[in-house]
Amino acid sequence: MENKLTVENTFTLVAKTLPGFEQLLADELQALGAENINVLHRAVSFDADKALMYKANYCLRTALRILKPVQTFVARNELMLYKKIFEIKWHEIFGIEETFAIDAVVSGNYFTHSQYAALKVKDAIADEFRNKYGARPSVDVENPDLRINIHIENEKVTLSFDSSGESLHKRGYRKAVDKAPINEVLAAGLIKLTGWNYDRNFVDCMCGSATIPIEAAMAAMNIPAGYFRESYGFMKWHDFDEKLWKEIVAEADEKIRDFDYEIFASDHSAKAVQIAQSNIKGAHLSHDITLSQQDMFEMTPPEAPGILLINPPYGERLEEKDIVNLYKNIGNALKHKFKGYDAWVISSNLEVLKLIGLKPSKKIEVYNGSLDCRFVKFEIFDGKYKDMKSQRVNESISGDASIIPIKN
Repeated sequence: MENKLTVENTFTLVAKTLPGFEQLLADELQALGAENINVLHRAVSFDADKALMYKANYCLRTALRILKPVQTFVARNELMLYKKIFEIKWHEIFGIEETFAIDAVVSGNYFTHSQYAALKVKDAIADEFRNKYGARPSVDVENPDLRINIHIENEKVTLSFDSSGESLHKRGYRKAVDKAPINEVLAAGLIKLTGWNYDRNFVDCMCGSATIPIEAAMAAMNIPAGYFRESYGFMKWHDFDEKLWKEIVAEADEKIRDFDYEIFASDHSAKAVQIAQSNIKGAHLSHDITLSQQDMFEMTPPEAPGILLINPPYGERLEEKDIVNLYKNIGNALKHKFKGYDAWVISSNLEVLKLIGLKPSKKIEVYNGSLDCRFVKFEIFDGKYKDMKSQRVNESISGDASIIPIKN
């Protein structure tokens, strides 16, 4: 399908993402054919048409939402905000029988409470309808017909329509979760950060709900991120083009491919493996991911070379002695069982990361929710291993010089 952007049908979109993933998202957008790509803070703006908006929602792995800015104005107080919103002819945008919801993000000195800003916007929209019809549409925060995004930075207000609806991390395949499940967008971004080119086996031996191996399989097989989703916000817009949407989906699905290597998932917990099995089945990947219940410290991993990516407990639910032993055992397992692997570990516990006892070749600053984490790479070379001096290991983990920081 031809997707050449023209001036007549082009508009600006903003794709939201996690901190540190902006360039990953920009690269994805470039591969989709987006133009005028600009990296922002936790977001990437780009030029698109309706077809590319649909494609971005369906295909992007590191995007959380795709917003369509519709108006920008200045407001220094709640009255100015209310008046600007009230002046918009909302009754021409959606019907009184339809529902809406407001998401607000504020920063700066003029507005300090996002919920209050959202309330004023809601009131202005409701009053515009009431002024026109004597009645107002209802709010539905779960599944609105129109989700409206308000972004206020100091006095600059950007009003956008959310084309995604629910966050794009909700892929649709996850039927159940174990404790502290990793976000699907975070998992997809971590996989991209490893540089894995689908040219060797992939292993997650602390798989929990299996989000990481499922995202790895979908990426390796080029299964669109939204393959299992049933709805998007733009489907309720009055200009939704169902024929175009079906063409976009068909075009993307035609590019699904086979994967020549294997993906292995395991966990020591029987409950986690049961949940993982349900999710893998929900993603139709039971024949593509080898799942087993076994302990990382007792397993025999697939023959090298390979990629290992694990998200071990950070210590919030473990006693200090247990978390210390856990990371020491991870280090021992890497040294003795995963020779020839590139091993990646994400953790917010920088102190126990040192206990792995290997010198990292790369450290990347990422966030898991609100937790400041390090995504650390260990190259496990073949041959005999020598114990690292503790000072050298400590410096390699805690020193800032080699950390790849989040760009603000």
